[in-house]
Amino acid sequence: MAKKVAVIGSGASGLAAIKCCLDEGLQPVCFEKGTDIGGLWNFKEEALPGFASVYRSTVINTSKEMMCYSDFPIPKEYPNYMHHSWVVKYFRLYADNFGLMKHIKFRHHVDHVKPREDFAQTGQWDFTYTDEEKGLTTTEVFDAVMVCIGHHVYPYYPRDSFDGIDDFQGKTVHSHDYKDHRGFENKRVVVIGIGNSGGDIAVELSRHAKQVYLSTRRGSWVVNRVSDRGLPVDVIQGRAQRAIFSWFPLSLKTKIAHDRLNKRFDHALYGLQPEHHFFSQHPMVNDDMPNRIITGALVIKPNIKRFTETGVVFDNDTVEDDIDAVVFATGYRFDFPFIDKSVMKVENNNVNLYKYVFPPKLDPPTLSIIGLVQPVGAIMPISELQSRWAARVFKGTAKLPSQDVMCDDIRQKAVAMSRRYYQSPRHTIQVDYAPYMDELAVQIGVRPDFKALLMSDPGLAMRCYFGPCTPYQYRLMGPGAWEGAKEAIQTQWDRITFPTKTRPVPVAKSGGIPGILKLVIILVLVLAILFKLF
Repeated sequence: MAKKVAVIGSGASGLAAIKCCLDEGLQPVCFEKGTDIGGLWNFKEEALPGFASVYRSTVINTSKEMMCYSDFPIPKEYPNYMHHSWVVKYFRLYADNFGLMKHIKFRHHVDHVKPREDFAQTGQWDFTYTDEEKGLTTTEVFDAVMVCIGHHVYPYYPRDSFDGIDDFQGKTVHSHDYKDHRGFENKRVVVIGIGNSGGDIAVELSRHAKQVYLSTRRGSWVVNRVSDRGLPVDVIQGRAQRAIFSWFPLSLKTKIAHDRLNKRFDHALYGLQPEHHFFSQHPMVNDDMPNRIITGALVIKPNIKRFTETGVVFDNDTVEDDIDAVVFATGYRFDFPFIDKSVMKVENNNVNLYKYVFPPKLDPPTLSIIGLVQPVGAIMPISELQSRWAARVFKGTAKLPSQDVMCDDIRQKAVAMSRRYYQSPRHTIQVDYAPYMDELAVQIGVRPDFKALLMSDPGLAMRCYFGPCTPYQYRLMGPGAWEGAKEAIQTQWDRITFPTKTRPVPVAKSGGIPGILKLVIILVLVLAILFKLF
């Protein structure tokens, strides 16, 4: 009989997990405590405890070609950067296309997941859940578990770390509970925190509030969604550029990045420049912030020293009085309260997982955590590839290394993380999109073999190496290969350009790539193979 796999959550990661289980002939049962799919991206008018939440205006920070599932391209009509409603619409298409809905139990709350007494022999789990509609609690036995709840469920709300906060007479709210500008009109507002949510909320409120102040302890580098020639910023750098960039010393890479970012606006002039360099922090993605700052609607301030009854005192001893509201955009802590503490523990947003997926001391490895990463890039294809790996491990067609090897890998990643990023609970699960995808792909034999590809299909090899590292590349070969992957790669630029071509305009014909340039590109590709850049 097919192994029964419990999938917890039906958001971006849970949907991929269900589909990957089905691909491997496993029997998934998804437990969703809400009433619909979509997880974080399914907007609700009211933020509910225990549920991830987005605000009304949320737009995703990764473009559609980089965030789609690897065997299901997002339709060309969809915008490159999608509002949350478009993201959920895509999830529905995906779920309907692969018949995932029938495997989901809605309004089913997971209470406890613990290894059975004979776990060492069977790898099975006692899985306790409550059917909220019937009020019935049940324990079932499952052969494996995939945890897909993400890391935006439990707000980190450090009110007590601010002196005088209890005396402050204004309104305080966490960004988790923020929905839109209503209620903030003509108010004086302070936003604390300079992550993506803090930036979005500060910019949005600056159009409606009387004055907005964005308080930041460290500052941040700000990246535009829209890059050169109006293209999405995440499609302009491919494997070739990264390979060449890797030859540069960190000082040169940093200078190039800083010069490029400061060319748009001087981060020091705008009060945003941090002490750390670009590569040691998860950057903010925001298109409008400098425009709001230059009009005076948004003012950047340092960290808050203390609150007064009616205002705040900042670290530089400047005072802003008559503050009506404070929004804490201070991030999230992640936890898995339903998993038995004998299996894994989370301390200060740190948890030991082999390649951020498997508890290293669990034998047999029949539990996986899906989507617990903070990528510089898209989460959906990462969760999908993690799920492909986990499903094959559960099935027995992929093996994990020894416990010692896994623990050593975890230690190495922790050291590398501490050297690259400043210490923060925010920087415990950081990954770079393409290198991490390649690392996962190696585990199941689906990383593109560019040597073989260059011999069999040079044109496709060129597109993959010099173009964006879209998820389709991980369906070209190996287990789970998709016959439509090549066509998806060949047509990806059509889907990128289609949504903005809404008015016909005359375009000068290009002469194409000069012959000499083609020769240079081919030479670089061959040299890259010879030097084992692949």
